[in-house]
Amino acid sequence: MTAERAYHHGDLRRAVLTAALDVIATEGPAALSLRDLARRAGVSHAAPAHHFKDRAGLLTAIAAEGHGLLAAALGEAEDLRDLGVRYVRFATAHPAHFQVMFRPELLRTDDPELLAARERTRTRLRAAVEGRGDDPALGFMAAWSMAHGFATLLLSRNLDGLLSGSDPEEAFRALVGAMVRPAGNPASG
Repeated sequence: MTAERAYHHGDLRRAVLTAALDVIATEGPAALSLRDLARRAGVSHAAPAHHFKDRAGLLTAIAAEGHGLLAAALGEAEDLRDLGVRYVRFATAHPAHFQVMFRPELLRTDDPELLAARERTRTRLRAAVEGRGDDPALGFMAAWSMAHGFATLLLSRNLDGLLSGSDPEEAFRALVGAMVRPAGNPASG
């Protein structure tokens, strides 16, 4: 490339993020290589580093974007059950983001954009459990664990035999109903 030839790709950052999400969705985050992503985007091997510096920077950008999308997806949930369904729906709609968002060993956990995006997600989740029970932190962990565990098992196809063609969102609603039923009252939900 000569000095006279101007660099132009359009939106290289988005092109690299999109290519990275494709790789993660099909092969997992371990398969990511900035050099391969540059090749896919049709740019020099050094070009992605201008936006992400390195692999951890790219994965951090994906996680921050994912948390922003998740916070938006949680929106104004009607109740705790609806919030969980929205969480599961997000995971199935954005599996590559979901694979990266909760893997601190892959990320720059002190990145300001990531920290702000995570806080938006946590704020939505915490709001759903406020005023429930004596220990809001415990309620937060229980609700998040249930939705996250279900989504993780669903994405890893560990629920295929148990769901046997059932709608995952309906199955999650039923699971929550079974788990939060008051003791001694099996008919309520």
